[in-house]
Amino acid sequence: MLSIDEIVSTGTTSYKMIKTETQGRVAVITLNRPKALNALCSELFHEINDALAKLDNDGNIGAIVLTGNERAFAAGADIKEMKDTEFIDNYKSNFLGHWVEQLSKMRKPIVAAVNGYALGGGCELAMMCDIIYAGEKAVFGQPEINLGTIPGAGGTQRLTHAVGKSKAMEMILTGSVNLDAQEAKMLGLVSAVFPPEKLVEEAIKTATKIASKGAVSVQMAKEAVNQAYELSLSSGLHFERRLFQATFATKDQKEGMSAFAEKRKPGFVHK
Repeated sequence: MLSIDEIVSTGTTSYKMIKTETQGRVAVITLNRPKALNALCSELFHEINDALAKLDNDGNIGAIVLTGNERAFAAGADIKEMKDTEFIDNYKSNFLGHWVEQLSKMRKPIVAAVNGYALGGGCELAMMCDIIYAGEKAVFGQPEINLGTIPGAGGTQRLTHAVGKSKAMEMILTGSVNLDAQEAKMLGLVSAVFPPEKLVEEAIKTATKIASKGAVSVQMAKEAVNQAYELSLSSGLHFERRLFQATFATKDQKEGMSAFAEKRKPGFVHK
């Protein structure tokens, strides 16, 4: 069993609003604004993006866990930061664009470990990840309509893909219909639900399993699954087949199939 106490801090970069740690080939990013329930602001996202960019290019890291604390994954955007901004300035600066830019470019899988509130931007941040695990007390919602606005970092798009049009409309248009952890699992928004105190441990276990596979195949598989949202079925099947064929140029494909034939555990080299 993995223990959070066993995580060793990287100590390579100093951040104010996040903590970064590693365990083996897994990196853990923890949002660290507890007094603000991890409210999302520009500085926080700049730190997340910086950490993710470095981890994506770190050959010693195979997967990432993103989490908050037991009270809140992220309870939404920092409204005080954005309430007085104007359309022209937002448009010219592509406001919120940097919230999704790095996450959308990530090649390595990210597992979101969501305890407590994941509202507004917090729900959107979780949905930017590849796998979502929820603690038993997790709450997902998009309450932006109550502030006279709408989701702006993927809520209308990713939530609809995840839970279907009717439920997404109900959640977004009322701003008061939230999903608890079990509802989120039933609808397919999250993959699994765990006791809050076990959540990050379980996320790390899954990330460790992913990181133990051949890195090239893992990244190709992630790319192929994500293209299912962008391409027609015929184009998606063609894309998948080309990536499948490409794996035969890797050392890990040769090792993986040889190990299977020889009935032994493969020793992937991530090449």
